[in-house]
Amino acid sequence: MKNIITIALSLLISLSTIKAQNVRFPPAGVIEFEKSTNMYAIMKKAADKSSENYMREAYDNYKKNNPQFKVLQSTLTFSNDKTLFTPIAPAENPRGFFNDPMSEQNSTVYNDLANGLLTAQKKVYEETFLLKDSIRRINWKLTSEVRTIAGYECRRANAVILDSIYVVAFYTDKIPVSGGPESFNGLPGMILGVALPHENITWFAKTVTDKSIPVTELKVPAKGKPMDYKTLKTTINSALKDWGDYAQAAIKAFML
Repeated sequence: MKNIITIALSLLISLSTIKAQNVRFPPAGVIEFEKSTNMYAIMKKAADKSSENYMREAYDNYKKNNPQFKVLQSTLTFSNDKTLFTPIAPAENPRGFFNDPMSEQNSTVYNDLANGLLTAQKKVYEETFLLKDSIRRINWKLTSEVRTIAGYECRRANAVILDSIYVVAFYTDKIPVSGGPESFNGLPGMILGVALPHENITWFAKTVTDKSIPVTELKVPAKGKPMDYKTLKTTINSALKDWGDYAQAAIKAFML
Protein backbone atom coordinates (compact mmCIF):
# COMPACT_ATOMS: atom_id res chain seq x y z
CA MET A 1 0.00 0.00 0.00
CA LYS A 2 2.82 2.38 0.92
CA ASN A 3 4.52 1.59 -2.39
CA ILE A 4 1.33 2.44 -4.32
CA ILE A 5 0.99 5.78 -2.51
CA THR A 6 4.67 6.53 -3.10
CA ILE A 7 4.36 5.76 -6.81
CA ALA A 8 1.19 7.87 -7.11
CA LEU A 9 2.85 10.83 -5.40
CA SER A 10 5.90 10.48 -7.64
CA LEU A 11 3.69 10.54 -10.73
CA LEU A 12 1.87 13.65 -9.51
CA ILE A 13 5.15 15.42 -8.81
CA SER A 14 6.50 14.42 -12.23
CA LEU A 15 3.37 15.65 -14.01
CA SER A 16 3.48 18.94 -12.10
CA THR A 17 7.14 19.37 -13.02
CA ILE A 18 6.45 18.69 -16.70
CA LYS A 19 3.52 21.12 -16.66
CA ALA A 20 5.64 23.81 -15.00
CA GLN A 21 8.39 23.28 -17.57
CA ASN A 22 5.86 23.82 -20.38
CA VAL A 23 4.68 27.17 -19.00
CA ARG A 24 6.50 29.99 -20.77
CA PHE A 25 7.21 33.41 -19.30
CA PRO A 26 7.99 35.46 -22.42
CA PRO A 27 9.84 38.72 -21.62
CA ALA A 28 9.41 39.87 -25.22
CA GLY A 29 7.06 39.31 -28.12
CA VAL A 30 4.09 40.56 -30.11
CA ILE A 31 0.41 40.39 -29.13
CA GLU A 32 -2.32 40.77 -31.73
CA PHE A 33 -5.39 42.51 -30.32
CA GLU A 34 -8.91 42.85 -31.66
CA LYS A 35 -11.05 45.82 -30.67
CA SER A 36 -14.79 45.26 -30.96
CA THR A 37 -17.37 48.05 -30.72
CA ASN A 38 -21.12 47.42 -30.58
CA MET A 39 -22.15 50.14 -33.01
CA TYR A 40 -25.85 49.35 -32.80
CA ALA A 41 -25.81 49.96 -29.04
CA ILE A 42 -23.80 53.19 -29.35
CA MET A 43 -25.99 54.59 -32.11
CA LYS A 44 -29.20 53.64 -30.31
CA LYS A 45 -28.05 55.59 -27.25
CA ALA A 46 -27.32 58.62 -29.44
CA ALA A 47 -30.69 58.32 -31.21
CA ASP A 48 -32.57 57.94 -27.93
CA LYS A 49 -30.94 61.09 -26.53
CA SER A 50 -31.59 63.18 -29.63
CA SER A 51 -34.85 64.96 -30.40
CA GLU A 52 -33.96 65.04 -34.09
CA ASN A 53 -35.63 62.51 -36.39
CA TYR A 54 -32.54 62.26 -38.58
CA MET A 55 -30.65 60.47 -35.79
CA ARG A 56 -33.26 57.70 -35.67
CA GLU A 57 -33.18 57.48 -39.47
CA ALA A 58 -29.38 57.32 -39.42
CA TYR A 59 -29.50 54.54 -36.83
CA ASP A 60 -32.00 52.50 -38.88
CA ASN A 61 -29.98 53.06 -42.06
CA TYR A 62 -26.74 52.02 -40.36
CA LYS A 63 -28.33 48.77 -39.17
CA LYS A 64 -29.45 47.97 -42.71
CA ASN A 65 -26.01 48.48 -44.23
CA ASN A 66 -23.46 47.52 -41.57
CA PRO A 67 -22.73 44.67 -39.15
CA GLN A 68 -23.46 45.15 -35.45
CA PHE A 69 -19.82 45.08 -34.37
CA LYS A 70 -17.05 47.24 -35.74
CA VAL A 71 -13.82 45.27 -35.45
CA LEU A 72 -10.33 46.79 -35.58
CA GLN A 73 -6.90 45.16 -35.31
CA SER A 74 -3.77 46.29 -33.49
CA THR A 75 -0.47 44.97 -32.18
CA LEU A 76 1.32 45.35 -28.87
CA THR A 77 5.06 44.84 -29.18
CA PHE A 78 6.84 44.37 -25.86
CA SER A 79 10.34 43.78 -24.61
CA ASN A 80 11.12 43.69 -20.91
CA ASP A 81 9.99 47.09 -19.58
CA LYS A 82 8.92 48.73 -22.85
CA THR A 83 5.71 48.39 -24.88
CA LEU A 84 4.46 49.83 -28.17
CA PHE A 85 0.75 49.72 -29.07
CA THR A 86 0.17 50.21 -32.80
CA PRO A 87 -3.25 50.38 -34.52
CA ILE A 88 -3.64 48.64 -37.88
CA ALA A 89 -5.52 50.73 -40.43
CA PRO A 90 -8.76 49.01 -41.53
CA ALA A 91 -9.21 47.98 -45.16
CA GLU A 92 -12.51 49.88 -45.26
CA ASN A 93 -14.77 51.86 -42.95
CA PRO A 94 -18.47 51.19 -42.29
CA ARG A 95 -20.90 53.12 -44.46
CA GLY A 96 -22.78 55.97 -42.83
CA PHE A 97 -22.12 59.46 -41.48
CA PHE A 98 -21.97 58.46 -37.80
CA ASN A 99 -18.42 58.51 -36.49
CA ASP A 100 -17.83 57.94 -32.78
CA PRO A 101 -14.20 58.59 -31.71
CA MET A 102 -14.55 55.86 -29.07
CA SER A 103 -15.01 53.29 -31.84
CA GLU A 104 -11.81 54.36 -33.61
CA GLN A 105 -8.15 53.71 -32.84
CA ASN A 106 -6.60 57.15 -32.62
CA SER A 107 -3.40 56.50 -30.67
CA THR A 108 0.01 54.92 -31.08
CA VAL A 109 1.24 54.45 -27.51
CA TYR A 110 4.78 53.85 -26.24
CA ASN A 111 5.31 53.05 -22.57
CA ASP A 112 8.63 53.09 -20.73
CA LEU A 113 7.47 51.11 -17.72
CA ALA A 114 10.77 51.26 -15.85
CA ASN A 115 10.74 55.05 -15.78
CA GLY A 116 6.97 55.52 -15.70
CA LEU A 117 6.88 57.56 -18.92
CA LEU A 118 4.35 57.56 -21.77
CA THR A 119 4.69 58.91 -25.29
CA ALA A 120 1.58 58.75 -27.48
CA GLN A 121 0.85 60.03 -30.95
CA LYS A 122 -2.84 60.96 -30.98
CA LYS A 123 -4.87 61.85 -34.04
CA VAL A 124 -7.69 64.20 -33.02
CA TYR A 125 -9.77 64.82 -36.13
CA GLU A 126 -7.43 66.72 -38.47
CA GLU A 127 -4.77 67.43 -35.82
CA THR A 128 -1.94 65.21 -34.58
CA PHE A 129 -0.66 65.64 -31.04
CA LEU A 130 2.40 64.13 -29.36
CA LEU A 131 1.50 63.39 -25.77
CA LYS A 132 4.39 63.12 -23.30
CA ASP A 133 3.56 62.54 -19.67
CA SER A 134 3.78 60.13 -16.76
CA ILE A 135 2.07 56.78 -17.23
CA ARG A 136 -1.49 56.95 -15.92
CA ARG A 137 -1.85 55.38 -12.49
CA ILE A 138 -4.91 53.12 -12.33
CA ASN A 139 -6.34 52.02 -8.99
CA TRP A 140 -7.09 48.39 -9.83
CA LYS A 141 -9.09 46.07 -7.58
CA LEU A 142 -8.22 42.40 -8.11
CA THR A 143 -10.93 39.72 -8.10
CA SER A 144 -10.92 35.92 -8.01
CA GLU A 145 -12.55 35.54 -11.44
CA VAL A 146 -10.41 33.89 -14.12
CA ARG A 147 -10.76 33.18 -17.83
CA THR A 148 -8.53 31.95 -20.62
CA ILE A 149 -7.46 34.44 -23.29
CA ALA A 150 -5.14 33.52 -26.18
CA GLY A 151 -4.10 30.38 -24.30
CA TYR A 152 -3.24 32.17 -21.04
CA GLU A 153 -5.15 31.95 -17.79
CA CYS A 154 -6.03 35.50 -16.84
CA ARG A 155 -7.33 37.06 -13.64
CA ARG A 156 -9.92 39.83 -13.55
CA ALA A 157 -9.37 43.32 -12.16
CA ASN A 158 -11.75 46.30 -12.06
CA ALA A 159 -11.14 50.05 -12.05
CA VAL A 160 -12.60 53.46 -12.86
CA ILE A 161 -10.59 55.81 -15.08
CA LEU A 162 -11.15 59.40 -16.26
CA ASP A 163 -13.58 59.87 -13.36
CA SER A 164 -16.42 57.79 -14.82
CA ILE A 165 -15.30 55.02 -17.20
CA TYR A 166 -15.71 51.59 -15.59
CA VAL A 167 -13.00 49.19 -16.76
CA VAL A 168 -12.80 45.40 -16.56
CA ALA A 169 -9.38 43.95 -17.36
CA PHE A 170 -7.92 40.45 -17.50
CA TYR A 171 -4.18 39.98 -17.01
CA THR A 172 -1.75 37.08 -16.92
CA ASP A 173 1.28 36.87 -14.65
CA LYS A 174 2.80 34.42 -17.15
CA ILE A 175 3.89 37.44 -19.19
CA PRO A 176 5.92 39.47 -16.67
CA VAL A 177 5.34 42.87 -18.27
CA SER A 178 2.92 45.36 -16.68
CA GLY A 179 1.47 46.59 -19.97
CA GLY A 180 -1.64 46.29 -22.10
CA PRO A 181 -3.53 47.69 -25.10
CA GLU A 182 -3.86 51.46 -25.55
CA SER A 183 -2.69 53.05 -22.24
CA PHE A 184 -4.05 50.33 -19.94
CA ASN A 185 -1.34 49.12 -17.57
CA GLY A 186 -0.42 48.75 -13.91
CA LEU A 187 -1.34 45.13 -13.18
CA PRO A 188 1.11 42.39 -12.07
CA GLY A 189 1.37 40.98 -15.59
CA MET A 190 0.30 41.63 -19.16
CA ILE A 191 -3.29 42.72 -19.79
CA LEU A 192 -4.79 40.49 -22.50
CA GLY A 193 -8.40 41.63 -22.24
CA VAL A 194 -10.18 44.92 -21.54
CA ALA A 195 -13.89 45.73 -21.51
CA LEU A 196 -15.62 49.08 -21.11
CA PRO A 197 -19.15 47.75 -20.49
CA HIS A 198 -20.96 51.09 -20.52
CA GLU A 199 -19.13 52.18 -23.68
CA ASN A 200 -19.88 48.83 -25.41
CA ILE A 201 -16.21 48.26 -26.29
CA THR A 202 -13.73 45.41 -25.76
CA TRP A 203 -10.10 44.65 -26.58
CA PHE A 204 -9.02 40.99 -26.53
CA ALA A 205 -5.75 39.35 -27.47
CA LYS A 206 -6.06 36.83 -30.29
CA THR A 207 -2.48 35.60 -30.47
CA VAL A 208 0.69 35.96 -28.39
CA THR A 209 3.97 35.37 -30.21
CA ASP A 210 7.03 34.83 -28.05
CA LYS A 211 10.06 36.26 -29.85
CA SER A 212 13.06 38.52 -29.46
CA ILE A 213 12.31 42.14 -30.34
CA PRO A 214 15.02 44.33 -31.93
CA VAL A 215 15.29 47.86 -30.57
CA THR A 216 14.29 49.19 -34.00
CA GLU A 217 10.80 47.65 -33.60
CA LEU A 218 10.12 49.71 -30.48
CA LYS A 219 10.25 53.17 -32.00
CA VAL A 220 9.06 56.04 -29.83
CA PRO A 221 6.39 58.12 -31.66
CA ALA A 222 7.85 61.47 -32.74
CA LYS A 223 5.28 63.29 -34.89
CA GLY A 224 2.76 65.80 -33.58
CA LYS A 225 2.37 68.93 -31.51
CA PRO A 226 3.95 68.26 -28.08
CA MET A 227 1.75 68.47 -24.97
CA ASP A 228 0.91 66.74 -21.70
CA TYR A 229 -2.42 65.27 -20.51
CA LYS A 230 -3.60 68.54 -18.98
CA THR A 231 -2.87 70.60 -22.09
CA LEU A 232 -4.42 67.96 -24.35
CA LYS A 233 -7.66 67.97 -22.37
CA THR A 234 -7.80 71.79 -22.37
CA THR A 235 -7.15 71.90 -26.12
CA ILE A 236 -9.87 69.37 -26.95
CA ASN A 237 -12.31 71.03 -24.53
CA SER A 238 -11.79 74.36 -26.25
CA ALA A 239 -12.23 72.89 -29.74
CA LEU A 240 -15.45 71.07 -28.83
CA LYS A 241 -16.97 73.60 -26.41
CA ASP A 242 -20.13 74.00 -28.51
CA TRP A 243 -20.69 70.30 -29.18
CA GLY A 244 -22.76 69.47 -26.09
CA ASP A 245 -22.94 65.86 -24.86
CA TYR A 246 -20.96 64.64 -27.87
CA ALA A 247 -17.98 66.69 -26.70
CA GLN A 248 -17.70 64.88 -23.36
CA ALA A 249 -17.81 61.46 -25.02
CA ALA A 250 -15.21 62.54 -27.58
CA ILE A 251 -12.87 63.92 -24.92
CA LYS A 252 -12.93 60.60 -23.04
CA ALA A 253 -12.18 58.73 -26.26
CA PHE A 254 -9.15 60.88 -27.07
CA MET A 255 -7.86 60.73 -23.48
CA LEU A 256 -7.84 56.91 -23.27
